[in-house]
Amino acid sequence: MSNTDSRRVLWTFIVSGIAIFMVSLDNLVVFNALPTIRMELHTGLDGLQWIINSYTLTEAVLLLAGASLGDRFGRKRTFVVGLVIFTGASAACALSSSIGALIAARAVQGVGAAIVIPLTLTLLAQAVPPAKRGAAIGMWSAMSGLAVGLGPVVGGAITNYASWQWIFWINVPIGAVLIPLAIALVGESFGTGARLDLVGNALIALGLLGIVFGLIRGNDHGWTSAGVLGSLIGGALLLVVFVAWINRVAEPMVPPVIFTSRGFTLTAVAALGMSVGMFGAVFFLVQFLQTVQHYSALSAGVHTLAWTAMPTFTAPIAGILIDKIGGKPLLVVGLVLQAIGLGWLAAVTTPDVSYAVLVPCFVISGAGMGLFFPPIARLALEYVAPQFEGVASGVSSAIRYFGTVLGIAVLGAVFAAHGSYANRQAFTDGYVPTLWWACGFLTVSAIIAILLPRRPEHAAGGVLSAAAVAEPSIDSSESATAH
Repeated sequence: MSNTDSRRVLWTFIVSGIAIFMVSLDNLVVFNALPTIRMELHTGLDGLQWIINSYTLTEAVLLLAGASLGDRFGRKRTFVVGLVIFTGASAACALSSSIGALIAARAVQGVGAAIVIPLTLTLLAQAVPPAKRGAAIGMWSAMSGLAVGLGPVVGGAITNYASWQWIFWINVPIGAVLIPLAIALVGESFGTGARLDLVGNALIALGLLGIVFGLIRGNDHGWTSAGVLGSLIGGALLLVVFVAWINRVAEPMVPPVIFTSRGFTLTAVAALGMSVGMFGAVFFLVQFLQTVQHYSALSAGVHTLAWTAMPTFTAPIAGILIDKIGGKPLLVVGLVLQAIGLGWLAAVTTPDVSYAVLVPCFVISGAGMGLFFPPIARLALEYVAPQFEGVASGVSSAIRYFGTVLGIAVLGAVFAAHGSYANRQAFTDGYVPTLWWACGFLTVSAIIAILLPRRPEHAAGGVLSAAAVAEPSIDSSESATAH
């Protein structure tokens, strides 16, 4: 490799690594600022839910589309457009003076993230020689994982020592530096230019939006009210139409054939249940630490490290063990540990519970998360034929984002049915049932994981790193393996 090529690889890794860190950070950096935002923008639970869900839902729906746009119009060009959208929307978030403006800006921010996330990996895979792609992708994954682990601490520190607006302002100078670097130093590449399924994207986006909207408003407006019931039924019908659509269109955003694999389908359902339970619980955990236990935003972030930092230690162990014992046992153990951790947390939580009592629950839950992510990514590929590995990986990632959205909406409805923000006891009265429900989702996911086929239906285990990533121009949807 020439010096010029080596320099391009280095700069591509720097740009893609910082970009994936920045957009991944925004998945959790907001959590510890929620209590402050609630007070300053005079909003309630529904507003806080939409701050998270407007970003995550948009990200999930458009994740596969981001890769397709890069294939068609040029990956670097599309990546730069994504950075511009994300950076501009971050500034709009910081300037928001009302909850409505913040939610709208977060949705636009999610559009930028949906473009940036898949293309960071595609650009890196294109630039790195085949023999070094495994190491490069591992380092790229570490950047994403580091952002998730540091998100609550960074968000807490910024909120504590500056203001909540700065959790968004911080993206602006980073984006302003990355954009010219990407234009000047990252190589351009194109994919197959497959047709973008605009109808499919619209159907699933509107369907999920209808269901989430109904779940969030159900307790306040009545579950049988015209608006709530109409939203839920309309959303469900649109999802049915989406399923019919992808079964008849020539190039659907989600090829239905991948769901004929029992292993892939069960893996997807287990991943959905995990995201619903775990991330829905985390949404309320950071608020419990601040609203009930009166930790500062920074202190709450530091105290959640017992949970969020554990995957840093257990995920590498899971990665080593996969080749020795397979993904299924690790997946089951990871889900069981998370269920135990959340059940334990629900059993011991009171308004005055000491942090020392919570630590074992956090450690067990975090360890389970670390054991969950490597095998879920691997199994999503092993249960489909090699030609579908890329799209299966992207669908698996999108499903986990959907789970986060649904988790916050469903557990938010549980919270609203049992508690409120009126006082410490009222919040705890709502928080504890959400933990039991989250534990239930994790338990069901563990049972589903037990039902996974012992051996993959296709002997293609691990082909992504050796084949699909080695030929990124064939199918760039493999780049959505991010989360």
